[in-house]
Amino acid sequence: KCIEEMKHEARPIKIDRRLTGANIIDEPLQQVIQFSLRDYVQYWYYTLSDDESFLLEIRQALQYALVQFSARSKETDWQPYFTTRLVDDFGTHLRVFRKAQQRIAEKGDQMKDQAEELVDTFFEVEVEMEKEVCRDLVCTSPKDEEGFLRDLCEVLLYILLPPGDFQNKIMRYFVREILSRGILLPLINQLSDPDYINQYVIWMIRDSNCNYEAFMNIIKLSDNIGELEAVKDKASEELQYLRSLDTAGDDINTIKNQINSLLYVIKVCDSRIQRLQSGKEIDTVKLAANFGKLCTVPLDHILVDNVALQFFMDYMQQTGGQAHLFFWMTVEGYRVTAQQQLEVLQSRQKDGKHQTNQTKGLLRAAAFGVYEQYLSEKASPRVNIDDNLVAKLAETLNHEDPTPEIFDDIQRKVYELMLRDERFYPSFKQNVLYVRMLAELDMLKDPSFRGSDDGEGESFNGSPTGSINLSLDDLSNVPSDETVQLHAYISDTGVCNDHGKTYALYAITVHRRSPNSEETWKTYRRYSDFHDFHMRITEQFENLANILKLPGKKTFNNMDREFLEKRKKDLNAYLQLLLNPEMMKASPALAHYVYDFLENKAYSKGKGDFARKMDTFVNPLRNSMRNVSNAVKSLPDSLAEGMTKMSDNMGKMSERLGQDIKQSFFKVPPLIQKTYSDPDHCRVAAPIDDNVDDNIPLRVMLLLMDEVFDLKERNQWLRRNIKNLLQQLIRATYGDTINRKIVDHVDWMTSPEQVADAVKRFRDAFWPNGILAETVPRRDKAIRMRTRVAGKTKLLEVMPDELKHIIGAETTRKGILRVFEMFQHTQLNKRMVYVFLERFLETLFPQNKFHELFNKLHSRSKQMQRYKQRLHSTQAPSLQKSLLVSHIRLLMHL
Repeated sequence: KCIEEMKHEARPIKIDRRLTGANIIDEPLQQVIQFSLRDYVQYWYYTLSDDESFLLEIRQALQYALVQFSARSKETDWQPYFTTRLVDDFGTHLRVFRKAQQRIAEKGDQMKDQAEELVDTFFEVEVEMEKEVCRDLVCTSPKDEEGFLRDLCEVLLYILLPPGDFQNKIMRYFVREILSRGILLPLINQLSDPDYINQYVIWMIRDSNCNYEAFMNIIKLSDNIGELEAVKDKASEELQYLRSLDTAGDDINTIKNQINSLLYVIKVCDSRIQRLQSGKEIDTVKLAANFGKLCTVPLDHILVDNVALQFFMDYMQQTGGQAHLFFWMTVEGYRVTAQQQLEVLQSRQKDGKHQTNQTKGLLRAAAFGVYEQYLSEKASPRVNIDDNLVAKLAETLNHEDPTPEIFDDIQRKVYELMLRDERFYPSFKQNVLYVRMLAELDMLKDPSFRGSDDGEGESFNGSPTGSINLSLDDLSNVPSDETVQLHAYISDTGVCNDHGKTYALYAITVHRRSPNSEETWKTYRRYSDFHDFHMRITEQFENLANILKLPGKKTFNNMDREFLEKRKKDLNAYLQLLLNPEMMKASPALAHYVYDFLENKAYSKGKGDFARKMDTFVNPLRNSMRNVSNAVKSLPDSLAEGMTKMSDNMGKMSERLGQDIKQSFFKVPPLIQKTYSDPDHCRVAAPIDDNVDDNIPLRVMLLLMDEVFDLKERNQWLRRNIKNLLQQLIRATYGDTINRKIVDHVDWMTSPEQVADAVKRFRDAFWPNGILAETVPRRDKAIRMRTRVAGKTKLLEVMPDELKHIIGAETTRKGILRVFEMFQHTQLNKRMVYVFLERFLETLFPQNKFHELFNKLHSRSKQMQRYKQRLHSTQAPSLQKSLLVSHIRLLMHL
């Protein structure tokens, strides 16, 4: 009977080319199937048989699996996956990496192979955080990785194929191998390659021009000798080329500038390599704390800058002076709110509405609350201030209506106390927190480059403070001698355009005459150079501030020819007054700064950059002293909300405000009970904060900022401010429809057009022009290292200044570089890819218990086994103790 059936002609197999119901997806998918069969099966199968039925059966099985996969995809809600699970998994991955870095730093010893140690520590932290799974074997062992993918594909075929096809072991084997080794493994390897990720980052932000300052910062911050040597070698190669050119005329100046820049880069690389090889790498902040004179930031500037204020808060808490700072800020909040309420009251009175008594009652209750919280005998901690002023205030509160200025006298005294008392601001300037504050404000110089052999220094932002023009005499070394005469005037002015930025440039003709020589040259300066130079010398020579007056800035029409001629005239008058012999005699040290400014080279702003930083960070805030008040006002249950939303129980309102301000300044709010599990040693969970979960973009941005910039280690006041700023930004940008727009965007991402585009990109990447792509050779190490430097530079360059103003320049820099460093380890990248893949399958097949399956597939992990052993060893004594207690109780009962 079997022979007779075999003799019957085999039924033809019909192939239905429809897969997903969308022709634009089906067409490239069919090509992928065709190419896969051709390159992984047909090339050897035809040497064994001409019968195509087996090939058709494999194709039919693949297509059936794709049809089932497509049907599941259409039934799946992808919005939670893209907006919650992906973000949580990325945040968890970053948290594990951050904890691994911290753990290695705590060990303090020099590792033989820090990369290997980091990978081991990373998976050690992963198992502590995940509790049930560790992916170390899959990510570090190629053999285990292939086995994992085979098992996974086997499960997927079991789900997607009809039982008859799945039982066909030979066909199942071929399909499994095609999926695991032919498609998934090469794709995962490519997505995990650090060099591929770095190139992709550069491509993503290709429209941004590399900035010299960002590039030099990366060189100075690099702890990878390979990066530094690659940059140095490339700079040396370019240097040789430039020196071989035969140029004349104006080109020679351009070539000299380029040569000097390359020499400077080589010098910085050499200095950095020597320091890393010697093992003398020191934290810049720690080094600066014990080195030289630091910039002085006035207290009134600190109190109105969000970044600076948080460091002063931490210091005041350490010294027990937090009550004074809290009182100062509470009064700021009271003043602003009282002014607003009185303005509302006046407008209502004009409209014929009378609520005078109610508003005054609210203000009185709020003022009494501030008094009770900080100044009364019951206050704890109490602001110790002149008893006569406190008594006068109490008398005013009892007999007069409170005004917005009722606390001003005492607030002024508290400010003077914080300013003058050696325990507070004077000591703060000598504390390491002050140095860290300067680093966050980008006002900290890097002293590690000082004291070099040639005496040259460099500022932290990468601009050389010493002359690097080796072909010119160093004018800064010219002594302040009467026999040396210096004359300068602005001979011409023009408008320049550089990378889309338009600015005015002033040509200064300089004559220097000495008994033995006479020289003339031209140098070019912008108004900003004059401004920084002026701020530098008036900071060093306070008496000049009343004599020298720099022409003011102009925001609009500042490129107008008439305006430029007027400014040229005013700047000339400024120069002539500055170069007056009597002025030089009065301040002999001034000559050094003047020579440096007029030298024929790119002007190094140096310490004068401090003034620009202060303008950038402080002046926008100093337009109104209310910014701190607004921050206080925006806190939950704050005075402002109480004023507008509550009409009773006002006696407790200011007390709540004071408690809320106190809680918000501490890193761990005292009224929140601590759980038994440390949140920092758990996965990043979906809930972040009240009223955040429903706001998708706010939730995503807060979670990422928490993990990237480690904001949970900072005080909660900063974090609340960030949350409020993000809410305002999102509301102003997108309004209340942002969630709907995000859902629409997810729908667009999963639309047939986008899926078809992704399939085409996959097809073209693996089979360019229909031919299987050869394995791309690994790029040269030097090229990969330079790509790393370029990628980091690009990332730093695109970071908005607004972010630095909110959380600090140093925190921003460290956060961005931490994320970049995380992507430089293939094993860690694989872990993230596999996590995304696992979550994708759990979302696609919610009924198939993939979570339990993955736990079983990863159960052979060595890290997991060690973790369970440690857990068992720590639990055993407590278990024995509980058993002993139970036996004793039983005996006592008997």
